[in-house]
Amino acid sequence: MQINELKAIAREFGIVGAGGAGFPAYAKMTDQADTVILNCVECEPLLKLHRQLLAAHREEILQMLEEVRTVLGAKEAVIGIKSEYTTTIRAVEEILGEYPNIRICSLKASYPMGDEVVLIYEATGRVIKPGGLPIDEQVVVYNVETMYNLYRAVHDKKPVTEKLVSIVGEVEQPLTIRVPLGATVKQAVALAGKLTTANPVYLMGGPMMGKLGGENTLITKTTNAIIVLPQEHYLARRMEKNLEIERRRASSACCQCRACTDLCSRHMLGHPIEPHLVMRAVGQQDLSDLKIYMNTAYCSGCGICENYACPQGLSPRSIIQQFKSGLRAAGVKVEKREPALVEWDRDLKKLPVHRLARRLGLAGYDTAAPFEENIARIDRVRIPMSQHIGAPALPIVEEGEKVTKGQLIGQPAEGLSTGIHASIEGVVAKASDKEIVIKVR
Repeated sequence: MQINELKAIAREFGIVGAGGAGFPAYAKMTDQADTVILNCVECEPLLKLHRQLLAAHREEILQMLEEVRTVLGAKEAVIGIKSEYTTTIRAVEEILGEYPNIRICSLKASYPMGDEVVLIYEATGRVIKPGGLPIDEQVVVYNVETMYNLYRAVHDKKPVTEKLVSIVGEVEQPLTIRVPLGATVKQAVALAGKLTTANPVYLMGGPMMGKLGGENTLITKTTNAIIVLPQEHYLARRMEKNLEIERRRASSACCQCRACTDLCSRHMLGHPIEPHLVMRAVGQQDLSDLKIYMNTAYCSGCGICENYACPQGLSPRSIIQQFKSGLRAAGVKVEKREPALVEWDRDLKKLPVHRLARRLGLAGYDTAAPFEENIARIDRVRIPMSQHIGAPALPIVEEGEKVTKGQLIGQPAEGLSTGIHASIEGVVAKASDKEIVIKVR
């Protein structure tokens, strides 16, 4: 298989980053890579699906990883995985001898080890330049579910029509299950039995980088988890903050202790992001050094500064993200820069995931969420045409039309885009540029 053939399959069958920002998988495929990394780190507390999927489908995933390595002409493939995932590591090691160009990189259970910039450094010793991309250092990174979806597209001709989701927290039966794209949170959570809290809130994704959703929030190609929490939980209250109040708190309470910067995962790798300087500038309304504000573009949004490091409970990440969004909206391009030296004591400052879970009040929810292969039956879905970075897919079906599961209903637009497919069989109840609604007859 040639690169262009693999890229065409990934684009047509809708393969995107399953859990990150949804970057189209085909856009990463290049003959400039010498290393392909399979990300099985899941650095955030409570997330389990990638280790479960790799253990259950090791043959397909390793086969596809080797095929991607071969097609790209890379020298090696590396599986980045936490050392504590012993069941998954043993399962992979049993067949790893069949793949001499694949190795396991065993990693500490620290946060945010799954950040691809951090993972690349741990696996290869290479530092991605601030504002740069992994391919600048000849590296391509895919997560486990993306690789599995690519296998199904190449070998089974199956597009992405469902998403593996871990449903945990205040539910009767935590589990990891395949949910059709376009299902609602309410439909998905019902699969985990009764709620065990009277006033639930729904955290979409990990507890550090996720966002609050509602019962009608849709499952998309990037939905990794639904964490059900009581409304009064610490994390739920933190996520409903008022940014104007947070800026005033920065002015009155920030003591410039530097803990936010000292523990910043990107700063430790030499990136020019210093949260304590942002807090000082915002608190004093100081515009004398605009570089401080421009450097917010290099923040990964991991949230260590806000949810762990700050002794005053301030919100550096939220304030930084507001400036970062403003720069993006203004069309300011991120400048690629040379990094400073990696900090000598970086290993000593890694944040253990289990300590983070206790700090966030989540340790009690870290229970088994068994992996189920069955696909949940849903009778109505609302499938967004935009589930990826780039241009939304273009709808090609009309109201009243019968569709089958896996049928292309949104073709890739020009430029960076991927296909969208029907996740259930039924009739199109609504068709617009934004979404396709399908109902079972």
